[in-house]
Amino acid sequence: MKNQLNRITINPDIAHGKPTIRNTRYAVSYILEYLAGGDSVEDILEEFKDLEKEDILACLAYAAQTVDIKEFKISAA
Repeated sequence: MKNQLNRITINPDIAHGKPTIRNTRYAVSYILEYLAGGDSVEDILEEFKDLEKEDILACLAYAAQTVDIKEFKISAA
C-alpha cells in the first residue's frame, strides 16, 4: 500500500492543496465521489484517459489510511 500512496500528492499550488493524483488536478475526493456514486474503476478510466488503474487504487488506499487514523463521530439513525 505504501507504493500506491506515492501516487497521491499534496501541492498547495494544485487543487487548493487537496490530495491529488500525481500532481494533476484530479483530486482524490473527486475520484472517491465517482466510486461512491456507483461508477466502476473501468467507468472512471474510460472517462479520464490519462488515469491508470493504480491511480484509482491509490485513492482507495489513501481513503483507507485516512479513515484509520482519524476519529469520526457519526450519529445513529
